[in-house]
Amino acid sequence: MKAAVLHLLGECPAGSPVPVSGGCIHRAHRWGPYFIKSNDISHAPAFRSEATGLGAIAATGAIRTPEVVATGTADGTAILILEHLDLRPSGDESRLGEAMAALHQTTTSVFGFREDNFIGSTPQANPPTASWGDFFADHRLGRMFDLLGARKITFRGSDRFLERVGSLLPENPPASLLHGDLWSGNRAYLPDGEPVIFDPACYHGHAAADLAMTRLFGGFGQSFYEAYRSNHGDDGEADDLDDIYNLYHILNHALLFGGSYISQADAIIQRFS
Repeated sequence: MKAAVLHLLGECPAGSPVPVSGGCIHRAHRWGPYFIKSNDISHAPAFRSEATGLGAIAATGAIRTPEVVATGTADGTAILILEHLDLRPSGDESRLGEAMAALHQTTTSVFGFREDNFIGSTPQANPPTASWGDFFADHRLGRMFDLLGARKITFRGSDRFLERVGSLLPENPPASLLHGDLWSGNRAYLPDGEPVIFDPACYHGHAAADLAMTRLFGGFGQSFYEAYRSNHGDDGEADDLDDIYNLYHILNHALLFGGSYISQADAIIQRFS
């Protein structure tokens, strides 16, 4: 890792790299003013996608993200170098709600993203698509069903569910820039309470998909939703939409971890099929 960092930076940071815990996919270190992710070279596309997503969010000016310093490969290692931020697990949730509302006001004319990327370690397809229902059915849920099917994990009624899911979603909501993986572990706060988001899986979609995930694993307080609603007009709070949007993440967890996520996904599919 050291040799790869030196190659990308062209200089040696002060001190020595210190391991940082918290990630489940990549190794992480703090080295001087830098936060460094590393893994074997096969993870280089994921690091490039993460850098692209962080850059897309930062360009809106809506909310703070760690600045991308460098990403690349050297010495058989993939590296992502970010600025190190002094982050805390709690802070001003109303500021986070305001900032996410501002991010979601960044829209485009089609759903998808400028490139494919990853949700966790799973490839995520983002082709430009005119219909939100088609995009979510084909490139979110349908793609997950295909990946799970390749592992002999299937769900009764999944084809019927995919056929009707478009009719269960808003026809064409604004195509907002989404974080894409907005659970509590991917947000933190600076010492003054300013919110920071990271580890994105960006695409343009219905803002309610981001909000649904904030409720999947909890961790967001009422002040977050109140501030979001005051600045965006809608926090997407609807049980059916939450279940449909969060099914994507539950299916991904079923793919990665199996176990109870499979039965959780099945319950949602049976409810709507």
